[in-house]
Amino acid sequence: MPVATYCLVALDCPDPKALAAFYAGILGGHVTNDGEDWYDLYAPGGHRIAFQRAPGLTPPDWPRADHNSQQLHLDFDVPDMETAHQLVLDLGGTPLDVDDGNGERGYRVYADPAGHPFCLCRE
Repeated sequence: MPVATYCLVALDCPDPKALAAFYAGILGGHVTNDGEDWYDLYAPGGHRIAFQRAPGLTPPDWPRADHNSQQLHLDFDVPDMETAHQLVLDLGGTPLDVDDGNGERGYRVYADPAGHPFCLCRE
C-alpha cells in the first residue's frame, strides 16, 4: 500500500514567474504564485509544476553523467512535432538535440530558459 500521493515537480530557477509562463505556453493551464519566490502551474489534466527562485543557479549540462548532470528532465507528448518545436523556440526554448539524421527518432531535447532539459515526444 502506498504511503504517499504524487503532488508536483518543483524546478529551481532564477526567475520563477518567467519560467512558469514558459511552461504555461507549452502546456496551457493557469499560473498562481505564493510570493515572488514560488509559482505553480496547474496544467490541464490535474498536473502541477512548481517553480522556485534559486539565485545563482548553474544550469545542468546535457548530456553529462558527472556532478553537473541534468538530474531529471520532463517529457511532453505532442501530436505535431514541427508545430511544438516552433512554439518552444518562440517561447525561448533552446534546441539541444533535435535531429537524429533520418527524421525518424520519436523525441527532441530542448533546454527551457533557465537551462533545464526537457523532451518533446511524438505521441
